[in-house]
Amino acid sequence: MPLDDAIRARLDAYVELLLRWNTRINLVGRTTTDQVWQRHIEDSLQLVPLLPEGAGPIGDLGSGAGLPGLVLAIATGRPTHLVESDRRKAAFLNEAAARLDLAQVQIHATRIEEARLPPLAVLTARALAPLGTLLAYAHRLLAPGGIALFPKGRMAETELAEAQPAWSFTLDRFASRTDPEATIFRLSDIRHVQPQA
Repeated sequence: MPLDDAIRARLDAYVELLLRWNTRINLVGRTTTDQVWQRHIEDSLQLVPLLPEGAGPIGDLGSGAGLPGLVLAIATGRPTHLVESDRRKAAFLNEAAARLDLAQVQIHATRIEEARLPPLAVLTARALAPLGTLLAYAHRLLAPGGIALFPKGRMAETELAEAQPAWSFTLDRFASRTDPEATIFRLSDIRHVQPQA
């Protein structure tokens, strides 16, 4: 996506901070740091065109280094909630939000099950859990009409098949523009399927 100068400058500042912190704590794989823009920033930015219209809040579960949640907050300006239970990673997210002047970002340094979040318009999670687990979170946290955006790797179709007996949803698939083996699932109307009596 085209980036205006202000967004590009914030993303550059974020990358600089990320790489500095990554020498102390493992935020991203060390083998990916020389490709941080393609592997992490562009991978996150490709979700922006898939977001629904409006200004409803975004939630990012297991946010880690802020991927994709912090990148989406920078790119869109939307209220964003980052949930990260690792205290060191949460400290990084707090520093990044403060240094980048992202007043609309809130960090929840707690487990997902204990996070107090508003009803979300969008829920994201990257490399966090199998799809069935993510659907349970989405069912609980999304506002009516909200969507989930879950990037998935080569096991995407297997995870989808395993989740379908327990969950009903509307699904759109998008090929990743940064990883030929990855797929992005956009899910809405997520409902738990009651087992047959």
